[in-house]
Amino acid sequence: MSLKSLLAKLPFGPWRKAGPLVSVVRLTGVIGQGGPFRSGLSLAGVAPLLDRAFAPKDQKAVALIVNSPGGSPVQSALIAKRIRDLAEEKKVPVFAFCEDAAASGGYWLACAADEIWADESSIVGSIGVVSSGFGLHGLIERHGIERRLYTAGDKKVLLDPFSPEREDGVAHLKALQADIHEAFKAMVRARRGARLTGPEEELFSGSFWAGRRALALGLIDGLGDLRSVMRGRFGEKVRLRVVEQERGLMRRLGLRAGGGTPALQAGGTPEVFAEALVAAARTSLDDWAADWAARARLGL
Repeated sequence: MSLKSLLAKLPFGPWRKAGPLVSVVRLTGVIGQGGPFRSGLSLAGVAPLLDRAFAPKDQKAVALIVNSPGGSPVQSALIAKRIRDLAEEKKVPVFAFCEDAAASGGYWLACAADEIWADESSIVGSIGVVSSGFGLHGLIERHGIERRLYTAGDKKVLLDPFSPEREDGVAHLKALQADIHEAFKAMVRARRGARLTGPEEELFSGSFWAGRRALALGLIDGLGDLRSVMRGRFGEKVRLRVVEQERGLMRRLGLRAGGGTPALQAGGTPEVFAEALVAAARTSLDDWAADWAARARLGL
């Protein structure tokens, strides 16, 4: 037996034979722009993670963990396109694993994968478009509030919540929704193809289903979790390389190695920095409490 073979049997060291590699990216949260200390899923935020996930040579696949109720159709389309561009460029298959929800824009992201997997209790689908608001004109009239609104262009304000609803405004909104819905349906048809087995009037109604029904409709390819499916596909020695963003208080303040904070770099005062510090710390505590509550509900 050669020295190389002997060294490969050791449980440590660079000579140890490594198992197949799969990079993992978590896509969690509402899709779109977030607040100053809480970001949503956007191409600007996700692109660096995707670049790192697809970077390793000779990896077997990239896995997406999707847990999103949806959000911006534009950001959904941009992120999905970037995933497909990288997959085709690197010649790497992509697997999506739906957790609590891959609904609406979340399902759009899942469709960027070559295969979609879910738990039997995952919420999948919601291939539709929604817009909501309030009509407050009656309320302000009752309180004697006068609405003053001036525009150049008779359709500049069609859906003002403080004015009576206009029929042409509703018609315009529905036309926009129809265009976006068609783009969503085209994405699903292109990615799922003949695997879709349900009637289109049901699939594209905006409804959503749990995992088993989603499988019967052809919206997903199977029921299973990331570790089990990847081990079944690539062997028990498969290595799951999780690609994550920088987290914690330092990231929320914009601190990097060799750099300062955005507040101070932009000429902000120490008071501005202090306010940012307090807000970031509060948000970190909120995140910790939410994570603890979620783990308690799941029994983790």
